[in-house]
Amino acid sequence: MRTDLKPDEMGSGPFYKLLTSVVVPRPIAWVSTRSADGVDNLAPHSFFTVSCVDPPMIQFTSVGKKDSLRNVSETREFVVCLANEPMFEKINATGTDFPAEISEFSSVGLTAEASSVVAPPRVAESPVALECVLHANIELGNSTVVIGRVVHAAIEESVFVTDERGNSLPDIRRLAPLARLGRNEWSRMGEILEITRIPYGRWPGHFGDG
Repeated sequence: MRTDLKPDEMGSGPFYKLLTSVVVPRPIAWVSTRSADGVDNLAPHSFFTVSCVDPPMIQFTSVGKKDSLRNVSETREFVVCLANEPMFEKINATGTDFPAEISEFSSVGLTAEASSVVAPPRVAESPVALECVLHANIELGNSTVVIGRVVHAAIEESVFVTDERGNSLPDIRRLAPLARLGRNEWSRMGEILEITRIPYGRWPGHFGDG
């Protein structure tokens, strides 16, 4: 038996909590920006994904008018760093609502590393940094989807693994990404499953017993 729930009847706040409890796990964009006044901001955003392959674009959503959104709108640049397990408590701490004139880098004790192409710094403690220029802001109700074109990627050499076909790619175990769940819950990597997609020409027929 299912429970039927209507967003309009529940209200935006309760339904938001419901959505974030079932749209899981969510990867985290650890977004670095720099204000027009030169203050570096760092904040986690868990509405995050790839937007386009060619050209490469990624997106995060700002719920409300956060510092990240204001800075990107003003300067048109940002960096998304990987939110990895060793940085768990510090990532959470950068979600504190610091005043705009205070940098999370110094407040939390993180190292601001110069980026290669854009002005906002990278998080030196993170193994992945994707430097972006703003492609578009899309307003949806009380939220804004920020789409950025990736103009540079900086990835720690130690996370790469070469497979039997000679492909060298970052290894998920070495990246150790965190994800957001519902409530105040986070998750780390558990068991990893591997399976290849089935070409239609080799479709085996039905699955299961029925």
